[in-house]
Amino acid sequence: MNPLLITFLGRVPRVEQGYRTTRYDFGDGTPEEETAFFGWALCKRLRPRRLVIYGTAGSMWDHLFEKDIDLGESGEQDRLALMDAVENQTVTQDQLDHLAPLLETSLGIPVQLRIIPYCRTESEQVELLQIMADKVEEKEQVHIDITHGFRHLPMLALLAALYIQQLKQAEVFGIWYGSFDPDTKKAPVYDLSGLLRIADWLQAFASFDKDGDYRAFTPLLRDSGLDENTCGLLDRAAYFENILNVGEATGQLRKTLQGLDAAQASLAPDAQLLMPALRERLDWISESKQFEKQLELARTARARGDYLRAVLYGYEAVITRVCQLGNKEINSFDDREDIRKRYENCLREERSKERDNYFLLKNIRNQVAHGSRGSVADVQKTMLDEGKMGEFLDEVLIAVDQESLPEARTVLRAK
Repeated sequence: MNPLLITFLGRVPRVEQGYRTTRYDFGDGTPEEETAFFGWALCKRLRPRRLVIYGTAGSMWDHLFEKDIDLGESGEQDRLALMDAVENQTVTQDQLDHLAPLLETSLGIPVQLRIIPYCRTESEQVELLQIMADKVEEKEQVHIDITHGFRHLPMLALLAALYIQQLKQAEVFGIWYGSFDPDTKKAPVYDLSGLLRIADWLQAFASFDKDGDYRAFTPLLRDSGLDENTCGLLDRAAYFENILNVGEATGQLRKTLQGLDAAQASLAPDAQLLMPALRERLDWISESKQFEKQLELARTARARGDYLRAVLYGYEAVITRVCQLGNKEINSFDDREDIRKRYENCLREERSKERDNYFLLKNIRNQVAHGSRGSVADVQKTMLDEGKMGEFLDEVLIAVDQESLPEARTVLRAK
């Protein structure tokens, strides 16, 4: 499917021979004709199915109808009037609408010419984003050329690209800039769309920090050159962590990190740039003990306001820690049930902070699993106040982290 090309038309001094021409270099050895408007060179190369050109009331609109494209004497009077309007910076949308069919006939594709504001204020900048989005169809492939726009256009163009990707689900394949070095007279062409991939990474991190699902990174790693097997390992790790199977998640993530280490040098620059941040989010697997891994996952969930997983992981961390104190197999369901019952019997023998915290955590865990607010007074009181819930979880997680389970330590070892 041929793409949509969006390009901008600026304003440069016009001499007697017309606007200055440049021979742009795409870096592949293909000779290019000299042109004053980079959009024409890009249009010839990309062969878009339609073309949209934006410019202000003072942009060099007259150049579109002379020199680079030979229109003969077609629309001569209108073109002369356009030259005067460009000189006075008073080009109107009606003039452009009237002349656009000349370009459509010459190029053989639909062409839209659109007056835009100078984008000096926030409202004008937002208006430009809306104007660009209005011209993009759902899921359309798009290239954006920023060569001849305002000096602040690259930032606006990047925002526009993100905007249309999100709202129109468009695919932005290129953000093009044809530069010109007055000293060497060379004009290399750059594709800045790699910035979009960095933005995609940042969005993936925002998604992960919100819900803890590693699968937000898989498409980006795959596009960056990571092999399919390692991508699959990360997906499986996400699944196992989601169902609280920390042991299996740990194994899958360790293999994932091995795959990332092996592919590090060959990954795309955007992936290499964000790799330290990704590894930081996988660092919980470096904890030596199972309960420490569960605690770290509980803390992370607590920090992002995911109280369901914070409670579930926190409760499992307590049981795992008690299993280790009682020398029981932490991955055995029967052993975990046996040690849990013994621990609860120990706690019931006398009143203590450890007992209160454990049974409150257990009851909250049961309530969040069922989606109810709790029938016991202290459970209901805690669950109906986010602040109290957070404070309680912090207290419990600190106690387990510091191995402050004296009754479990003394009674279970004695039996």
